[in-house]
Amino acid sequence: MNSMTDLPAQTNATLMARRQAALPRGVSQAHGVFAERAENAEIWDVEGRRWIDFCAGIAVVNTGHCHPRVMAAAKAQMEKFTHTCFQVVAYESYVELAERLNALAPGATPKKTFFMNSGAEAVENAVKVARAYTGRSGVIAFNAAFHGRTMFTLALTGKVDPYKKGFGPFPAEVYHTPFPDPLHGISVDDAMHGLELVFKNDIEAARVAAIIVEPVQGEGGYLPAPTEFMQRLRALCDQHGIVLIVDEIQTGVARCGKFFAIEHSGIEPDVITMAKGLGGGMTLSAIVGKAEIMDAAVPGGLGSTYAGHPVAVAAALAVLDVVEEEKLSERAAALGEKCRARLEALKPRFACIADVRGLGAMTAVEFSHGGDPKKPAADIAKALAAEAAQRGLLLLNCGSYGNVLRLMLPLTIPDNVLDEGLEILEASLAAAVGG
Repeated sequence: MNSMTDLPAQTNATLMARRQAALPRGVSQAHGVFAERAENAEIWDVEGRRWIDFCAGIAVVNTGHCHPRVMAAAKAQMEKFTHTCFQVVAYESYVELAERLNALAPGATPKKTFFMNSGAEAVENAVKVARAYTGRSGVIAFNAAFHGRTMFTLALTGKVDPYKKGFGPFPAEVYHTPFPDPLHGISVDDAMHGLELVFKNDIEAARVAAIIVEPVQGEGGYLPAPTEFMQRLRALCDQHGIVLIVDEIQTGVARCGKFFAIEHSGIEPDVITMAKGLGGGMTLSAIVGKAEIMDAAVPGGLGSTYAGHPVAVAAALAVLDVVEEEKLSERAAALGEKCRARLEALKPRFACIADVRGLGAMTAVEFSHGGDPKKPAADIAKALAAEAAQRGLLLLNCGSYGNVLRLMLPLTIPDNVLDEGLEILEASLAAAVGG
């Protein structure tokens, strides 16, 4: 063999063996599939097999794999330059993207935006800004929340296994309280009482810099935050001078039926974190917030070598165009209604379905033995995902007990591909539990 073209064709199995030998086991993989190419809501692996993608790179390719507008924008930028470091030599596209996000952010208060690389970086920088603005140190997050895998965002994350297991101790002055969960008996009043208990038992409100919340908990089980809860949380933060950080990393960029999921609640956050769908598959995150708060950090206190990478920024500008022109917020709402209606219709047939819920295109079904929420059925969720994969559909689970199936469709998915995927899902559930 004299060249790479002489190498034998790789299979998923041979690549998985190479992966296991070369990578640490902590880098997990939900499906034993290696992609060769992808388009919109479909992936073709190295063996030529087609897969329907209900994962979207964990809610990243909202505009679908390789959207022509996004690809063209990235390619055009690559022909100009790929890196200058914005803090050294700037470029107009970064400023334009910030201007557009400032205009899209809810509320009349003037906004400012800066960019980072990942969702975890966005969260860490949002906390930095909140601490600089308030002169306080405490941060409150919620049980079952997910905010990232860096050491500080792990402290904020409210799930131990697998994210926090073996990595402690974590940064101090981070506190967790209950998140509303009607299925499991946690009301809005309960959640608000939990916050008051933190102020009574752990840290006085006057030392809390920020409260961070997901409008829909992602890893926590696709739990939408009730409007009443978000409004009361806004009032509580206003009462105590606490910065309200809304984590839109998984919910933003039209996924929940509006550009920002928080728009459903009618409140104005102080700071919003974004990532995932923003770059259309390129690595980019954003911190969008009230101008007065965002200006609290001193010059040089914010930034990163690769932050706001010009290729990713170009892609993101195209993503915003696609969201507007293809009406992806409206599309997300319609997709969610269709998926939830289909799953609700399965409840009489499958007693293991304890709940169907979601917001916009974020849809989840929670499985419990006998439909009893106190008996989470991770085994059923796992068996369903495995069976669906055998049939060519890629799914992911979530939830504190791993018993929640979440649908993360590309918002551009063709109707016929969606219908095919839902048919596979239903057949896979029947095969997994019998029925």
